[in-house]
Amino acid sequence: MKTLIRNLAPVIFLVMAATPIEAAVLQAEPSASLTIKVETTADTGKVMVAIYDSEGAYEGGAPVRAVQLDVAAGQDEAVIEGLETGTYGLKAFHDVNGNGRMDTNPFGMPVEPYAFSNNAVGNMGPAKWDRARFDVSGQTLQTLNLR
Repeated sequence: MKTLIRNLAPVIFLVMAATPIEAAVLQAEPSASLTIKVETTADTGKVMVAIYDSEGAYEGGAPVRAVQLDVAAGQDEAVIEGLETGTYGLKAFHDVNGNGRMDTNPFGMPVEPYAFSNNAVGNMGPAKWDRARFDVSGQTLQTLNLR
């Protein structure tokens, strides 16, 4: 029995010593918040915002979060809590007529206001990741001017 205890003592010590370190690491994980403020000229419908955490997702994948701001009810700001510190990009459009989609003309050009993070402008299409990306750490604000 004494031999067993002597053999297990180093293992028990390592487990006990590692536990507080692991707990400290878990508590130190960064958590950030992103405030999205929209500026638009229309006062009807909703603004739809998609939040992306990588270039691949931004260029054609799924967003990590999405939010709707009810402009008709006076909502022009949303706070997204619990984001990991990192690089993000936003795509937004104002669904003025409330049909749940971005309306386009026969040539595929949007006829409803839209915006990208950093108010980046695209050339013959959406703004590219390198123009729209921004860093989120702590409390971060992005103001989108929908046009």
